[in-house]
Amino acid sequence: MKVVVAIDSFKGSLTSLEAGEAVREGVLKADRDAEVIIRPLADGGEGTVEALAIGLGGDMIECEVTGPLGTPVTAKYCIVKGSTAVIEMAQAAGLPLVPAELRDPMNTTTYGVGELILDAIHRGCRSFIVGIGGSATNDGGTGMLSALGFEFLDKNGTPIAQGARGLEFLSSVSGANAIPELRECSFRVACDVNNPLCGERGCSAVYAPQKGASPEAVRIMDEWLGRYAETAKKAFPNADANYPGAGAAGGLGFAFMTFLGGVLESGISIILDETELERYIADADVVVTGEGRIDFQTAMGKAPIGVAKLAKLHEKRVVAFAGCVTEDAEECNLHGIDAFFPIIRGITTLDEALDKSNAHKNLAATAYQVFRLFNAK
Repeated sequence: MKVVVAIDSFKGSLTSLEAGEAVREGVLKADRDAEVIIRPLADGGEGTVEALAIGLGGDMIECEVTGPLGTPVTAKYCIVKGSTAVIEMAQAAGLPLVPAELRDPMNTTTYGVGELILDAIHRGCRSFIVGIGGSATNDGGTGMLSALGFEFLDKNGTPIAQGARGLEFLSSVSGANAIPELRECSFRVACDVNNPLCGERGCSAVYAPQKGASPEAVRIMDEWLGRYAETAKKAFPNADANYPGAGAAGGLGFAFMTFLGGVLESGISIILDETELERYIADADVVVTGEGRIDFQTAMGKAPIGVAKLAKLHEKRVVAFAGCVTEDAEECNLHGIDAFFPIIRGITTLDEALDKSNAHKNLAATAYQVFRLFNAK
């Protein structure tokens, strides 16, 4: 029996590959002759860099960049296939990097994201995969672009301040001094939201309150971002503030599309493509996937469903494991997951459930019981 395991991380507990190893342990206990292949899985958000670095044999790079509050932070990205950089913007501008009492998207910047890109370019990278989930920012990507040489100037020709507050004084936009290597670069942007830049579904209205913005700040930033889009369009006619995903990560989606020729794609689609999972699934007997929590939202296109749909193209059986399963999770059965199983085996506290050794033991034990069925005479 050949089993292909592509399981997302159990956040706060097991990484994608650690979860895969636990499943392997359970499968081999049930069938010692089974062939178990573990492939990394992520959706473009947290864990993407680590999953691809390990799964594709990439090199982890660590560098100091400007954090969301303007102070230095140590960020990691990876280089795979020699010249492809995999970056999580949250490493440089993520909400967890900002203490709760200091959260205010008026002040936070994406400048460090640009520095990560710049570092990768200097190391020879020309292809980029960028996950843009979990941002602390609402600056329209102007910080990132400034680090790459784009100029955002006020009426006096002076660079505007970092953070969303700088947009109040934006008068002109120029790419004349952008680093020339950008013309050789391509950007695949993992973006799983379809919000426009502005309006009632825009980044300010929908996401800025989660980042510490007051109702008044939301109104003002939405107005400034609208003017920013209009100003950008004068120099970059392809600018489209209404494009689905333009409002992702406080307007970072708009920045990538408008200034860097980036393409917004489903995060899981990028990962499945880059890891060539379909090649491994094609001759498998069973495909295993899952994540920390399987619920109705899983069925809306999260990583396990991406795996399941790929498996069903080859008419494979799909089993999923999760830390917990909600009552509405049966929707997942309509999208390719044949059966799913929670791994918690008794009454427990959240801390006990998330403990890495407990999670490994529970996942391995559940996989063992499920795969006994496949091996039953």
